[in-house]
Amino acid sequence: MDHTPHSSNPAVADLRGGFTSTRFVLVEPSHPGNVGAAARALKTMGFSRLVLVSPRVPNVQNDPEAIAMASGADDVLASVHVVPTLADALTGVHWSVALTARLREYGPPQWTPRAAAAAAHEEAGHGEIALVFGNERTGLSNEDVERCSALAHIPANPAYSSLNLAQAVQVLAYELRTAYLADDGTTGSTPAAGAGAAQAEPAATRAPMAASDEIESMFAHLESALVALEFLDPANPKKLMSRLRRLFARSGLEREEVNIVRGIAKHILLKTKRTD
Repeated sequence: MDHTPHSSNPAVADLRGGFTSTRFVLVEPSHPGNVGAAARALKTMGFSRLVLVSPRVPNVQNDPEAIAMASGADDVLASVHVVPTLADALTGVHWSVALTARLREYGPPQWTPRAAAAAAHEEAGHGEIALVFGNERTGLSNEDVERCSALAHIPANPAYSSLNLAQAVQVLAYELRTAYLADDGTTGSTPAAGAGAAQAEPAATRAPMAASDEIESMFAHLESALVALEFLDPANPKKLMSRLRRLFARSGLEREEVNIVRGIAKHILLKTKRTD
């Protein structure tokens, strides 16, 4: 049975705010069918921006299986953006959430999909945001997770918690749609904010947020400074940088704050006569 929604009213609301500033990122997807099904999942919820990081099948958007599974979402599939790395996928993004199937000892704060959607609702009004999904077999690496601002974990049945990639995309896309439309009373309910989800400042007063690539450059600069101080031993780094990433992820870095941290790192390197 075809469950594609049909509406007599134009989905004008879908063209605003978070629907256009949200990108869904699939890291190294293995199966063309999942890419097509993910495109369908996005279109049913009013989203259209799908980014693929190094898909296993070249030119996957034109694969017959992907087209078949898209089931009418051919426009979303045809407009996918393919990039070589997650860093490229997050260029220009100031806030991102990674979906993970397992709990992580380190990394950014972890929320339910509904709590993550509430945070996304606040962040989408201030610039580009992204939802990041790992591949079907191994999920996301620790390095990929640490590039993101937050984690989302679907609390599935622990006895059988295996979710298909496109199903996971559908769950998050639904929660985001519910959160984005809640202000207009379209959904009839407002999602509860998750623990730790900060209330955003009014758009007129909030300072520009740092983009993902700016934050990554800050961490590289800071790590060099800590090595120069001999506070960080590159031969035995332990979890220092992971803990610092978690600390900064909780704060939501503004561009000026990133510049301050980089200024501190620069002067440490100058004082220790090390070059960046």
